[in-house]
Formats: sequence, structure tokens, C-alpha cells
Amino acid sequence: MRKHVIAMLSLSLLFGSASLYAADLEHDMDTLKAGLNTVMKTSDAQEMQKALAEMRQAAQDAKKSTPEKLEGEPADSAQIKDYHAGLDSLIAQIDVVDQLAKANNVDGAKAEAKKLADIRNANHKKFR
Repeated sequence: MRKHVIAMLSLSLLFGSASLYAADLEHDMDTLKAGLNTVMKTSDAQEMQKALAEMRQAAQDAKKSTPEKLEGEPADSAQIKDYHAGLDSLIAQIDVVDQLAKANNVDGAKAEAKKLADIRNANHKKFR
């Protein structure tokens, strides 16, 4: 009986933690989506910078999770490395947009922010 209880608890922890990672990744993706919407709609450089900072944090946090499509892949697999490279590309472009926002070049930042959507779309095709 005791072994049965321990086995059930172990399975609960295993599946509970897997769904927790999925929820975290979903939250990060929602943050990225909301941030991009803010960046594209605002004319306030400070509001844009705040959204970009949140996006950068969410992208960094997303690297700690694995998309459902890649679950079970070894951490050093080509697919996981490609997933991380996509997030690194997103972070690099967030930084480009942020530099323009810091220079109060809101129109230039919005133009560069369109590349964020391109990066998102390309990576969604691969990993979603």
C-alpha cells in the first residue's frame, strides 16, 4: 500500500511539473504578444521601453521551458538548440528596437519591431 502511495505522489509531481512548465511558457508567450501589441500601438517611447523590457524578460524566461512539440528531446538536440537560437534572435531584435526607443525614435522602433513579428511567425511554424 505504501509503495502505491509513493508511486502516485511521484507521478503527480512529474505530471504537475510538466504542466507547470507549459503554463510558464504560455505565460511568456502571452507577455511577448501583449508587449508587441503595445510597441506597435504606442507613441510614447517610455511605454515602449517598458513593454520591450517585459518582452526581453519573457523571452529569456522562455528559454528555461520546452515547447510541447519538443518535449522529450535531449537538451543538446539540434531542435532544442534551434528553439534557443530563435529566442536569442528575438532577444537581439528586442534590443535593436529598445535602442531606437531609448533614442526617442519611435517610428524607427516601430519599423524594426515588425521584424519581431517575422521572427515570431518563423519560429511558431517550427515549434508550435
